[in-house]
Amino acid sequence: MNRLKNKVAMVTGAALGIGRASAIRMAEEGAVVAVTDVDKEAGEAVAATINDNGGMARYWHCDVSAEDDVAKTIAAVIEEFGHLDVMLNNAGIAGTNKPTHEITEEEWDKVQAINVKGVFFCTKHAIEPMRKAGGGSIINLSSIYGLVSAPDLPAYHASKGSVSLMTKTDALLYAPDKIRVNSIHPGFIWTPLVDNFLSEQGDVEEGRRALDRRHPLGHVGEPDDIAWGAVFLASDESKFVTGAQLVIDGGYTAQ
Repeated sequence: MNRLKNKVAMVTGAALGIGRASAIRMAEEGAVVAVTDVDKEAGEAVAATINDNGGMARYWHCDVSAEDDVAKTIAAVIEEFGHLDVMLNNAGIAGTNKPTHEITEEEWDKVQAINVKGVFFCTKHAIEPMRKAGGGSIINLSSIYGLVSAPDLPAYHASKGSVSLMTKTDALLYAPDKIRVNSIHPGFIWTPLVDNFLSEQGDVEEGRRALDRRHPLGHVGEPDDIAWGAVFLASDESKFVTGAQLVIDGGYTAQ
């Protein structure tokens, strides 16, 4: 219950799926949580769930693709809670599922703006507060598709590959400041993002069964499978871990 006691964590894309689960599990382990998202109603519901269960959280609207919004949100979190120890860069979108030659510049840029620039902006504006706090943990949500690829979602795969190397670069840059930077690489996790992706393909239930078969453990993951990995990387249990790729994928990339 106290793995994250006295830590302040900001979670982006915290209204649903992996972000929601991570915010709740971090709060259960003692963190004060800044729940950030563009979905006000769902974000406030997550903060309320945490507070109703004895934790401490507050919702902020934050569009990670807008640097001013990110900077103002981080400043507000620090004003409210005093410091910042953990930044979980979870916000992301899948984007359009077309072959590369059919994707428009606008479609490509939208994915990069959230999945890549969002991580950049949140990291950029978390560094100085974490230096002042004497260190911190930045956790970037990449994907199995930051390690391997597939013949779909080109913009998404490119974005997650970028996040993988951004993580390693920042781990090296900020190690002297005792700021650890790591990435998590989920397999298919049953979230609204995956549900929507399958809905676009047709039969959701058949699509889920097909995804189950692609994982050696025989099923897709759950948001909590990733949330507990985030708790570990946020905690002092991982004090000697930086620049690492935590793969939580049911064996997908071992094939």
